[in-house]
Amino acid sequence: MSLFKARDWWASVLGEGEEFDQGCLCVGDVDNSGSGYDKIVVGSFMGMLRIFSPHPAKPEEPTEADAQLLEVQLPDPIIQVEMGKFVSCSELLHLAVLHPRKLSIYAVSGTAGNVEHGDQYQLRLVYEHNLQRTACNMTYGPFGGVTGHHFICIQSMDGMLMFFEQETYAFGRFLPGFLLPGPLSYCIRTDSFITVSSTRQVECYRYETLAVATDADTRQDSDQQSKSSGKRLTADWTLVLGEEALDICVPNTSSAMSSIFVLGERNLFCLKDNGQIRFMKKLEFNPSCFLPYGSVSEGSTNILMCNHNNMLLVYQDVTLKWAAQLSCVPVAVRIANFPELRGLVATLSSDGHLQCSYMGTDPSFFTAPKVDAREVNYDEVDTEMKMLQKVIREATKTQGDTVCPECVLYSQVKIKSRSAVQSPKVTVCVQPPLAVTQDQFVLDSMGMAVFPFLAYFLSQCKFNLPLRLVCYPSSAIKNAKYKITVDTNKPPINLNEVFPGTTAKHIFCNSISVHALGFQLITGSRVIVLASKTSQRYRIQSESFEDIWLVAKELVQRFDRHFASLGVKDFQNSFTGPIPLPEYFETVDHHFELRVNAQKYQDLLSERAVQFRAIQRRLLTRFKDKTPGPLQNLDTLMEGTYRQVIALADAAEDNRERLIQAFTRLRSATHLLILLLSLWQGLGSEQTAILEATLLPLLQDTPQLGWEESVDAAVSHLLKSCLSRSPKDQAISLSTGPLTIPKDMSRLKKHITLLCDRLGKGGRLSLTSEANVPTTVMMPGVSVWLTCTVDKAESSTGSSHVVAARPPDAPLSNPPAAPFSSPPATAHSSPPCVSL
Repeated sequence: MSLFKARDWWASVLGEGEEFDQGCLCVGDVDNSGSGYDKIVVGSFMGMLRIFSPHPAKPEEPTEADAQLLEVQLPDPIIQVEMGKFVSCSELLHLAVLHPRKLSIYAVSGTAGNVEHGDQYQLRLVYEHNLQRTACNMTYGPFGGVTGHHFICIQSMDGMLMFFEQETYAFGRFLPGFLLPGPLSYCIRTDSFITVSSTRQVECYRYETLAVATDADTRQDSDQQSKSSGKRLTADWTLVLGEEALDICVPNTSSAMSSIFVLGERNLFCLKDNGQIRFMKKLEFNPSCFLPYGSVSEGSTNILMCNHNNMLLVYQDVTLKWAAQLSCVPVAVRIANFPELRGLVATLSSDGHLQCSYMGTDPSFFTAPKVDAREVNYDEVDTEMKMLQKVIREATKTQGDTVCPECVLYSQVKIKSRSAVQSPKVTVCVQPPLAVTQDQFVLDSMGMAVFPFLAYFLSQCKFNLPLRLVCYPSSAIKNAKYKITVDTNKPPINLNEVFPGTTAKHIFCNSISVHALGFQLITGSRVIVLASKTSQRYRIQSESFEDIWLVAKELVQRFDRHFASLGVKDFQNSFTGPIPLPEYFETVDHHFELRVNAQKYQDLLSERAVQFRAIQRRLLTRFKDKTPGPLQNLDTLMEGTYRQVIALADAAEDNRERLIQAFTRLRSATHLLILLLSLWQGLGSEQTAILEATLLPLLQDTPQLGWEESVDAAVSHLLKSCLSRSPKDQAISLSTGPLTIPKDMSRLKKHITLLCDRLGKGGRLSLTSEANVPTTVMMPGVSVWLTCTVDKAESSTGSSHVVAARPPDAPLSNPPAAPFSSPPATAHSSPPCVSL
């Protein structure tokens, strides 16, 4: 509970779609009950008049409907409501309601009810005045020193002050130099009216001066008669503000001295009744309404001020005493007394949020329990603490964000050279979603070179990172949408032997049993490994086809290492098929669809941009024309085109992000297809490298060259060369035509199907005619590249360094792998390399 937040005591939302202004709220004992407590009267621009007697809702009361005493729909909009003694034959309070062309005086009366429905309230019209001019606002008071009654002064939109002595229209006067109406207030002590004119100055007119001035029906008659008769209406005093005024208020806090408060757009002014400035407060916010009221300190005044930042500020003269947060921006604020609480702040917003609140905090009735004086058993506390820590550790194992986000790798760099090595550099390169904390290291020079050798060498090496960087343990499930089965030629083994426990560094497993393992990718789906109890098969299943690749590759590699460590030389992994081409083609179709959408968005953006520039040129020509002419809705067309451009740009950006994710899934699915083909036909490393270079020719998609056309060209070349039906059908040269995005995927799907079919019929991949081309090898999905750059000199030594790698904040579900070429270490103008 915040100390600086207004505490809601009672609140209500008035109507739906209604509007309110600063004159639509007043408080007082409108039904003359004599209890000394106030009611809230609210009028809206829709003509709805409501009267409330707020009280906090009790637990057995579901709503605060009984707080509303009366609701009446009037035929005209309500500009302002006030309470006063407006009837000549009565000293009771009556309600004055100002409409644009009418002033109505009502009497509110209540009748005690004899049943459970409560009291009944009625609104009775006492009298009304039809106005000849459109009203803006009004004020009331004992004009001319009258006692026991209140008169009303209405300011019209054309600058006329109309005075009503209760049921009688007294006179009307036009304000001199009037342009626009401003706020109006009455000062009892000086019997004068204060307003702010359109010239941004405060003007004071005495009631006596207004009464003896020449009467006129129109402004022209008033100007002519004032020049001839000499009874010209002049202000008693004026003061230049230099800004527009929002409201004027003259509180009756002292009979010996009056203060006139004027709320401006940027300043608060306090004036004496003779027009001199008492003080001024510069505001650092945009005010919406204010209310001065009496202070407990002698000679000072408190001010409630609301602003457009939903703040309620309490000032004592110019000193800020309190600030509280409101739930809305008020346009009117009043202070009211209710039976349960006095001095509540009643606020009304422009959209009808009526709220009664107070400042401070609610009292706390909590009593601290007595302290138990028994002795503490530290052994039990220690045992309970250990048990809780164990529960916390077990709970955090199932959360993706608690998996070890970093992995510190120790690599030892050994350099052997006949000459000195100057400033060797080690560069670490990883692929998304992985990242490194430091990607380059500069080692100390080794040895001293008498004659510097300006040749440089470059060497690369690779190693696998722990699986825990991209997934964490999960529970195993029996059913999944996608499944593949890997066969072996050895009896089934315990999966805990292939995925050791947490005692081994950088390796983890979560075994529900010895025949099931679950892996949850950080932002992907769950992958399950199931081992058969009777056969030599292992099933890998998941709800996402492409997510199977990483776990399947890791399982095959760990099988090879496990049986190799046991000395088994004839171990083999195999896949009996069928090759899941339909599932793979779904990923291809999704990627191709996003590429087509990207091209469509690009074309539409170009078209709308051309249209937008054409409209701009037309508008510029119209604006430069010396003879003004109609725009012929060009501005509306330009705004609509601009919105279309923005919407298309947002859609293109969203499609681009989805295309990046789709390409990552496509790469993972392609890796899985390559793995299954190599297991299916027992392909060697060279043939697997050729297949990988064929199906994964690009590291990323570009608008100029995409995966589909590149793979189609590469597969077509293989089908016409090493996988042709006969040597006569082999192509002599490569096709040199431009690669463009295909119209559909039927051709590519047909070629990939033929590739798998011919591999299944005994076809072998070979590039004997391209012996000079460096061989491309597969890079594992979770790997780091180390590049060491050294200067050659007369020495031989070694060094070691620490490399740290971590995944970024938003890793992808499948870290893609990329082909990589290993060039020979030859001397040239670039720096030479040494092997690691």
